[in-house]
Amino acid sequence: MTRKLRVDAVLVQALIAGALSFSHLHDLAEAAGQTGWKAWAYPVSVDLLLVAAWRRMSAHADNRAAWLWFTIALAASLGANIATAGLLDLSDVPDWLRILVAAWPALAFLGGTLLAHAPQPDLAPEPVQEPRTVLDREPLTADAPPAPEPATDIAPEATPAPEPALPAAPTGIPAPPVPVALVDHARKVADDHRARTGTPIDTDTLRARLGVPVTVADAIAAQLT
Repeated sequence: MTRKLRVDAVLVQALIAGALSFSHLHDLAEAAGQTGWKAWAYPVSVDLLLVAAWRRMSAHADNRAAWLWFTIALAASLGANIATAGLLDLSDVPDWLRILVAAWPALAFLGGTLLAHAPQPDLAPEPVQEPRTVLDREPLTADAPPAPEPATDIAPEATPAPEPALPAAPTGIPAPPVPVALVDHARKVADDHRARTGTPIDTDTLRARLGVPVTVADAIAAQLT
């Protein structure tokens, strides 16, 4: 009940303030030379601009254009209230005030058009949440342990097949015949190697010095021992 009475009192107060402001704007417009229906159109224009600017500020508090036109309309309303309070002789309105009253329709039309067609700020779209897939699983009870996951069959790694062994060199091949002159030359080479190094010559060195195949070098080495 208390809330209802408080709301009604606010509405009554708003109606009284609106009616007084409406009347003051009408009187000022009529004193400035706007007679007939034109004098009644001025308070309607001021109040409509106030409402349009207030609605835009309510939707976007940081809209500077809405604040500007709200201030202009409020200044027009307050100026009319103060001017008609006895501070201004309504029978002799100054020329600058007549100019302001005559220019108000164009100014109000400009403000209303800008407020009505101002671009709306882009609102970031909310991210769309993808539906989460729920896996069908059997409920686990306190008595039964969870079922083990099925083991995946993993193929054992294939071991590389052993490479076939190379056949062994045949044994028992008779040594090739070595000329006597080649043996004598090889003996001199071996003696020279022993004199220089103090060690007997090996088969590889002998083969390299004589320039003969391995089998011939082996046969010569066998005759030198």
